[in-house]
Amino acid sequence: MWCADAWKDYELIDTSDGERLERWGQYILIRPDPQIIWKGCARSPLWKKADGIYRRSSTGGGAWVKNDLPQQWTIGYGDGLRFVLRPMGFKHTGLFPEQAANWDWFSALIRRAKADNPDRTVRVLNLFAYTGGATMAAAKAGASVVHVDAAKGIVAQAKENAQLCGLQDAPIRYIVDDCKKFVERELRRGNRYDGIIMDPPSYGRGPGGEVWKLEENVDELVGLTAGLLSDDALFFLLNSYTTGLSPMTMNYIVDLKIKASHGGHTEAGELGLPVRQTGSPLPCGAAARWEND
Repeated sequence: MWCADAWKDYELIDTSDGERLERWGQYILIRPDPQIIWKGCARSPLWKKADGIYRRSSTGGGAWVKNDLPQQWTIGYGDGLRFVLRPMGFKHTGLFPEQAANWDWFSALIRRAKADNPDRTVRVLNLFAYTGGATMAAAKAGASVVHVDAAKGIVAQAKENAQLCGLQDAPIRYIVDDCKKFVERELRRGNRYDGIIMDPPSYGRGPGGEVWKLEENVDELVGLTAGLLSDDALFFLLNSYTTGLSPMTMNYIVDLKIKASHGGHTEAGELGLPVRQTGSPLPCGAAARWEND
């Protein structure tokens, strides 16, 4: 497991009965988590002091049943990364803190490549880029980034995060588009990237209303996107929150689509967050990482 254990502004305090107790900066939140199947284990007194509580509905969806939170606030990570947080209608805050384990990994690869050749432009493509946590980490490490997401409002929040990180003038190109269609156009244009980050949703609908399920489409998507890797590419990252897609399945796909043609090596595993109350890590998704030798 790759554990995101370097946070100071975020903390997973306790877990029990399908919920996680978290600190985001100065605010305490309770949010549902399907991985938390153990019951009667709540120990922290902070369960009674939450500023925000999101609860699932028995009929589907959910809502903030308590919301004493500001409309937005910011937290930081590492050396100069800062992010705006907003409580969203579907329990989200605009950031997935477990992804910091991936940020640290590919940032080190980018910095090493720049140290070996200061004149090299490291081009990174971030697909399904959300609010840009990975984009900001890659840009801060010295990469030129193309940030692609289909949601205009989410891309606008990524631009806010760039301002907070002091990256408003960094070489980041923001694109609102269907990720697969963008990849197809980039292939026709002959563009290539030294690093690719991909965090596709478990389920969605395409621009024509077609149903998209990650388990049924990930093989094609990885194979298509692998064609954008440069000859001396540094890395490829596939991330997933789909419970039916195991880390080793992702590893196998990346081996088939990338390692077979580019060499290098692949690792896969769960992403996790340490829980203060128990010291044990909570699994929070999975990733497959390809790295050139």
